[in-house]
Amino acid sequence: MKPSPLRLIWATGHLLSHENPLGLPKTGSISKFQRGLPTKRPIRNVAHVIAISSAKGGVGKSTIAANLALAFTQLGYKTGILDTDLFGPSIPTLFNLSGPDHSPTLTPNNQLIPLTNYAVKTMSMGYLVGEDAPLVWRGPMLLKAVQQLLHEVDWSSSSGGSSSSVGGLDILVLDLPPGTGDIQLSITQQVELSGAVIVTTPHTLAIKDAIKGVNMFKKVGVPLLGVVNNMSTFHCPCCGTETEVFGSSAQVKRVCEEHEMDYLGDVPLHGRIGEDGSLGRPTVVSEPESGRADVFRGIARVVGERIGLIKHDG
Repeated sequence: MKPSPLRLIWATGHLLSHENPLGLPKTGSISKFQRGLPTKRPIRNVAHVIAISSAKGGVGKSTIAANLALAFTQLGYKTGILDTDLFGPSIPTLFNLSGPDHSPTLTPNNQLIPLTNYAVKTMSMGYLVGEDAPLVWRGPMLLKAVQQLLHEVDWSSSSGGSSSSVGGLDILVLDLPPGTGDIQLSITQQVELSGAVIVTTPHTLAIKDAIKGVNMFKKVGVPLLGVVNNMSTFHCPCCGTETEVFGSSAQVKRVCEEHEMDYLGDVPLHGRIGEDGSLGRPTVVSEPESGRADVFRGIARVVGERIGLIKHDG
């Protein structure tokens, strides 16, 4: 299969600049790189936007983000996920959309068309560069690329989905990169976020970085929707013993109390969660009847209620 025009642009190195790092055609609606603070505006055709953040790498944030997006879809909402981790995109793998056969096309207005799988619309820098290609960029190009991913994707269109996936989104999940740097700040300055979900493990080092993420969102005025405690316990299949491999979950609950945040739930340390994700079939679609999938749907319900997406029955 021939590479798409966008992949050809990346392969040849043409059209890439600080003003247009994604190489979108010049006839699109790309604005000049802004001086000073960017203008915060809604994402077209998207009702709610939530950020999934960890500040610490390796705690399973992308896996949590993918399963939450799939859980919202199973709850009946039109859902998308945007991979803003430009240096280490995970969404193509998690949604079984990696490789040269999966590359976004453009609308007549030169907007990127999301790729769809499992009824979730997705967009990622991983679709625009090779899986093994490093992204060697600094400040201005990174920030402009984020701006383009946020505002140059047509979430009302879909590539690879059914007719039911046509139309805007009820909710867009942002999979943020680790840390509290330029990309995170740029997103909070450019988009009206409905809130942020913090992902951590019970390990002391992960919790310390999670607190930095909490304080960042407080500083920029983004509502904190709660904390997901990932890899909280390991259930031994042989003896049935529950083991807190990375430390006591009491530490995570204490942080929630100190910062007045909801404790959204515990996701267990289980081999199937990681294995299914690496195969491109996250838990919510690979084991929809499992207790682990129920955990993700439960977290999605709470988050949905907090942002007004899901109306509370009581």
